Amino acid sequence: MATPNPGVMDEGVIKYVCQWAPAPPMDASLLTDLMVWRDRLHQAQQIGLYANGIGYGNISLRLSPQSFAVSGTQTGHLAATTPDHYTLVDGWDIDGNTLHCTGPIKASSESLTHAALYSFSAEIQAIIHVHNRDLWQRYREALPTTAATVPYGTPAMAYEMERLLRQGNLAQTRILIMAGHEEGVLTFGPTLAAAAQVLYQYISCSQSG
Repeated sequence: MATPNPGVMDEGVIKYVCQWAPAPPMDASLLTDLMVWRDRLHQAQQIGLYANGIGYGNISLRLSPQSFAVSGTQTGHLAATTPDHYTLVDGWDIDGNTLHCTGPIKASSESLTHAALYSFSAEIQAIIHVHNRDLWQRYREALPTTAATVPYGTPAMAYEMERLLRQGNLAQTRILIMAGHEEGVLTFGPTLAAAAQVLYQYISCSQSG
């Protein structure tokens, strides 16, 4: 369970240039799994809202080689989401620190990180980013871990995804710790259920000691 942390003051701030084209929501049939898993993770307090009003956690699903649906920014307070809370990311430029999205809401502040993983591995079809202090503390440096100097939502974090995929065993573990993003944990897989299974396996191991 994530622990509220008033010290995470820039959490939820979009650090890339967001090129947002307001549009009606995507068809609900494309988002069913996203809504189900996002709301389950919210119920489990892996996605949510800190006491200081800052939201945390996000989730995405690849829709094509160059596009994915992702939860919108500032939605962590919602217990239940609808298609109005998701947007289509259909373009990005990591070096340029820009991301284009189309939908009723701007993309999550971590969307550039999601985009990087989809760019660097065609096998990744779904991504879950949660905040979990226990996992973050227990597995930092024991699992693939981003550099502590790299802040979330930046091109540097995006290239950390590439480094961990190419130099380590991230493709096998399918879970990473974001050392420079307090409590940040990210899992991925061929489906949202598979990404969630990895997360819950580590939560179970952590709780069993």
